Amino acid sequence: MTYEGGCTCGAVAFEVEGELTEATECNCSICKPKGYLHWFVPQEKFHLRTARAVMGEYTFNKHMLHHRFCTTCGVSPFVEGPGTIAVNVRTLKGVDPSTLTVKQVDGASL
Repeated sequence: MTYEGGCTCGAVAFEVEGELTEATECNCSICKPKGYLHWFVPQEKFHLRTARAVMGEYTFNKHMLHHRFCTTCGVSPFVEGPGTIAVNVRTLKGVDPSTLTVKQVDGASL
């Protein structure tokens, strides 16, 4: 299945392919306050439809994960890691997060 997602103002838009049945909730100092629900997909299944210039980037700790956000509305739709994208399920059109199995990850201890 193909899902459409992006930020609130529409400056960041993307499509992602896959079967969405599970999300991951992390309790690290970034994911917890932002309310991320991650869906991990291979990088080749993610297709950015807008220019990277409209996004800001935040990295921390080991600087391996690139938290992308819209510089206009501030929404954080995805995180880029080595070979993978963590899509914020809350930014996907037509997806009700309450229907997903949510797996807890202790990112605060890493």
